[in-house]
Amino acid sequence: MAKKMALIATKGTLDMAYPPLILASTAASMGWDVKIFFTFYGLQLLRKDLGDIAISPLANPAMPMPMPMPVVVSMLPGMEAMATSMMKAKIKKKGVASLEELRSACLEADVGFIACQMTVDLFEFSKDQFIDNIEYGGAATFLRFAGDTDVCLFI
Repeated sequence: MAKKMALIATKGTLDMAYPPLILASTAASMGWDVKIFFTFYGLQLLRKDLGDIAISPLANPAMPMPMPMPVVVSMLPGMEAMATSMMKAKIKKKGVASLEELRSACLEADVGFIACQMTVDLFEFSKDQFIDNIEYGGAATFLRFAGDTDVCLFI
């Protein structure tokens, strides 16, 4: 009997997008049955276009920067765009898979993606904004799967 893993993805920033997709794709490659519940800002990871997923240096004190910067500098206009550009360049330079590649790897490995229907309704998203091959459901949909897992993580 295969192990099961359930993940809850609640953040839509570049730095928080990687953990659920890496864990899910790795577990699925090991033969685990995996589902990710995307809720609130985590829904951004199911949008067709991931190009605008950003990272913010503000309130992210552990983010390595080329030089030490006071917190006030991270509030300046353009700092988020600069930090995002730097991080994406580092990801590419180091040969780390892009978010699109990781998401595709998950789908190819049959990782189940559940979009929180309540959040879709709350933010007035339309289903055509999201990728194909995802399930829409609420907490009960996710809990039916999560309640019988070996690993359940909130990210």
